[in-house]
Amino acid sequence: MTAFAFTLALLLDALLGEPRRAHPLVAFGAWARAIEQRWYRDARDAGAVAWCAAVLPPVAVAWGAGWLLPARWGVVFGALMLYLAVGLRSLGEHALPVADALEHGELDAARSAVGRMVSRDTAMLDEGQVAAAATESVLENGSDAVFGALFWFLLLGAPGAVLYRLANTLDAMWGYRSARYGRFGWAAARIDDALNFVPARLTAATYALLGDAQRAWRCWRRQAPAWDSPNAGPVMAAGAGALGVQLGGAAPYDGVWEERPVLGEGDAPDAGSIRRAMRLVRRGAVVWLAAIWLIEGYRHA
Repeated sequence: MTAFAFTLALLLDALLGEPRRAHPLVAFGAWARAIEQRWYRDARDAGAVAWCAAVLPPVAVAWGAGWLLPARWGVVFGALMLYLAVGLRSLGEHALPVADALEHGELDAARSAVGRMVSRDTAMLDEGQVAAAATESVLENGSDAVFGALFWFLLLGAPGAVLYRLANTLDAMWGYRSARYGRFGWAAARIDDALNFVPARLTAATYALLGDAQRAWRCWRRQAPAWDSPNAGPVMAAGAGALGVQLGGAAPYDGVWEERPVLGEGDAPDAGSIRRAMRLVRRGAVVWLAAIWLIEGYRHA
């Protein structure tokens, strides 16, 4: 049943992509903003309470629905929850226009497209830096938007997928090291780190398995510890190594160029790097799907 729900969710994502209207995450964002306005204080405990108030009720609803529904409908419900949590098609819809624009020499269009994927100042980027930004985003979001949701669904079913996606959303809303969110958003950032710890390393291992494994492991071991994120470091270092491309380096944020560690080894990034990164994520999803079917078959043999 888990393998069937897993398959159905990926098929729905491939056929439909993200809902264009009335996406549940839009409603959740409004709910989270209302909680923030009501309970905000510049304190960690206030942020932790607000996180629980925002996330736990939807998770409880998902758990209750899965428990109350008949088995077959429970599988369909779980597949729908996973479909809403996974963003594989959406990742390609954001990344591939960047590659298309670069291949046609349309740098301004490429900058605009990559600006919808990353938080850096894209107007200051040249072609190689645009390609690097998009490739990094594909590799990192392969973990955040695909494999993390799949992992928590496999572990906890529909409630796990809901928990992961909502926690990830709150990290994007509150998990900033800023004057407003430095304390209030601490819980959102740390919980997201904890939920991503295992999936990020499974993602990095998946990239290594499907690419240049020796180089991916070497980059992961040597370069990931220098990255400021404990989860993005392994994912992007292993992914860059698997692709044989060099990422990282200086990037502009708020008008200031910040030096970042180098990730990966090999060629400079280009449009082809973006496409190969997307293929790596898609092939990884297929490998996970095949592994789940094999495990389910073995369990029922």
